[in-house]
Amino acid sequence: MSPDSYYEPIDDHRYKPTIHAGGAWSTDEQHFSPLGGLVAHAIDRHRAARPDDGLVLSRISYDILGRLALDECEIEVETIRPGRTIELLEAVVRIADRPVVRARAWFLAGHDTTAVAGGSDDRLTSPESLASWPMSDVWPGGYIASLDVRPVAPPRPGRATAWISTPLDLVAGVPVSPLASYLALVDTANGIAVREAPTAWIFPNVDLTVHLHRRPRGIWTGLDTTVTFGPSGQGLTSTVLHDVDGPVGHAQQILTVRPVSGA
Repeated sequence: MSPDSYYEPIDDHRYKPTIHAGGAWSTDEQHFSPLGGLVAHAIDRHRAARPDDGLVLSRISYDILGRLALDECEIEVETIRPGRTIELLEAVVRIADRPVVRARAWFLAGHDTTAVAGGSDDRLTSPESLASWPMSDVWPGGYIASLDVRPVAPPRPGRATAWISTPLDLVAGVPVSPLASYLALVDTANGIAVREAPTAWIFPNVDLTVHLHRRPRGIWTGLDTTVTFGPSGQGLTSTVLHDVDGPVGHAQQILTVRPVSGA
């Protein structure tokens, strides 16, 4: 039977990826997107051991250090900078005892700032009114095949706006926060607005940084994405993040761009 989650828990710190976590660049690797959500879940678990202090996740930045084999992973979380109003946590993902991802998360004190809240409030077209797009026509892998992708308009090279959702749980049999589930879809941004066919060019991201100005809600992750390739092997995927109520923050991914050998 096919599992209905991206990961299965082994113990409090170790997880086994399922076939649905399979990557797009290599199907025997993990796609980073669900792993990014799993890291957020591990951070949630670390903070849950303490009384609620009212701090909210405002930035999480991931550095991808090496190959993400489709194999058991262990996540360790520690508090780097404790505080009552500002806190910094670090998470390290290990596969076969080798660090493969290092993430840092800033938590800031929550206050009622409704009276001064402002910024763009442009909402994307509701996902309920849009048709699904077979993203697996462009990308292989179990993760991409698991998604419900609904473009607001037909994707163009370097430009796309789409809603992403999934029917799968992040971790089997374990409650996961809505924020971790939301973050588990953000890394998909680098695949929705391809500038060049991935059969001819490769452009994986080596990091992902997410800034949030409010907590997203709902089961849909909205990605308003622009991809830029520079002239010397670097690229940048920039995304305005949305939920059904409007923008919630931004994501950035730096890319290493090079031709496929023999293409």
